[in-house]
Amino acid sequence: MEKIFIDSDIILDLFAKREPFYQYAAELFSLVEKGMIKAYVSPIIIANLHYVLRKLKNKDLAIKALQKLRLLVKILPVDEKIIDLALASEFTDFEDGIEYYTAKGNGIKYLLTRNKKDYTKADIIIMTAEEYIEILKNTSPKSSIGM
Repeated sequence: MEKIFIDSDIILDLFAKREPFYQYAAELFSLVEKGMIKAYVSPIIIANLHYVLRKLKNKDLAIKALQKLRLLVKILPVDEKIIDLALASEFTDFEDGIEYYTAKGNGIKYLLTRNKKDYTKADIIIMTAEEYIEILKNTSPKSSIGM
């Protein structure tokens, strides 16, 4: 089963139904729910989502949304090595460095984000949810991905 790391912007697209990105986030999480792909995040993503969802909705709705998310994704640990790599990296956004090194350090081939420009020196595959869904549609029989 393919493993993907999902950045918070794509999860927010799903929870906040942000257009025009919602459709692809929903399709992506549908595949995760069906067990066709395995999704991973970091603890930082969970914290960021809580902060943003609490402001968009309220604390109780933020917690409920994150509890649902937890049923679908695995949370990867962030350790000293990842922090040190991110600190020494050329990432302009420290958080992006943490996400990148978390994914890379766990052998994850794909990091899905809407901010591809932040990962110009990555040596794993960086793409949007839309690009990932399109690749799946073009490489898998339609019946196997349910689209």
